[in-house]
Amino acid sequence: MLGRSPEEPATRQLDFSVVIPCYNEESAIESTLLNLDECLRASGPHEVLVVDDGSTDRTAEILAARARQDAGLRVVRHPRNLGYGAALKTGIRRAHGEHIVIIDADGTYPYDRVPDLLREADSADMVVGARTGENVSYSFIRRIPKLFLKAYMSWLAGQEIPDMNSGLRVFRRSAAERFLSLLPDSFSFTTTITLAMLRRHYDVRFVSIDYSGRVGKSKIKPVRDTLRFAQLILRTGMYFAPLRVLLPLAGVLFLVFCAFLIYDITVLRNLTDKSILLLTSCMNVAIFALLADMIDKRGSG
Repeated sequence: MLGRSPEEPATRQLDFSVVIPCYNEESAIESTLLNLDECLRASGPHEVLVVDDGSTDRTAEILAARARQDAGLRVVRHPRNLGYGAALKTGIRRAHGEHIVIIDADGTYPYDRVPDLLREADSADMVVGARTGENVSYSFIRRIPKLFLKAYMSWLAGQEIPDMNSGLRVFRRSAAERFLSLLPDSFSFTTTITLAMLRRHYDVRFVSIDYSGRVGKSKIKPVRDTLRFAQLILRTGMYFAPLRVLLPLAGVLFLVFCAFLIYDITVLRNLTDKSILLLTSCMNVAIFALLADMIDKRGSG
């Protein structure tokens, strides 16, 4: 099964750790583990760490049975559901390998591409399995908001991002640990770490993969999670790219000020309070953006 054999010492150096966040995946978790085992047999010494995020179905029972059969499988259980990102944080903190592989438990990602990502990660800080392959099964409802959010994320990062929140990726644990306190406990974990590492100029690469329909029921609620996602992206942008968030706002305020100023001069022949207020607001936003950027640059040094 996955990971080291029972006779291998626990202190043996591991090439990588596979972290699988898991919540109510009784219909998929066992096949996920078996498929990973098949694909990772020749990928060097590793461990698999499943974080059961307070499952209420038979997931814990299935994991306990698998762990008794395989010494290389480690299971950590949250007493209650804390969130996708919280499960990943737990796994990263408890992992032993320097390279961390994360993959969902629902059977959507191609297990056979993990070795490819691992090879690419030898010379990169993070390798993302971008869901841009020929066979991608993705609901139309989820595609619509992602088009806008992906464009906004690419603007914040200053480069094209093929897939901002893929759940299959490999990264160096030392790089991820730098951002753990900033990363959310929700599904937006992957989006935030993508932006964080790009803005801090880590070597982030995107490898095209396929994406299948999930086994079982999705945990994502499109409207609620999209609103939370947008809020988080705005907050993350303020932290990592304040100039890109605030300077466009300052520019809009300046253009509106110019329009009112022209109206005041040509029609009213008097400078009104609205024009002064707009100019003051524009200057305040611009100054705040510069200060935030200075703080950001100082903190990233």
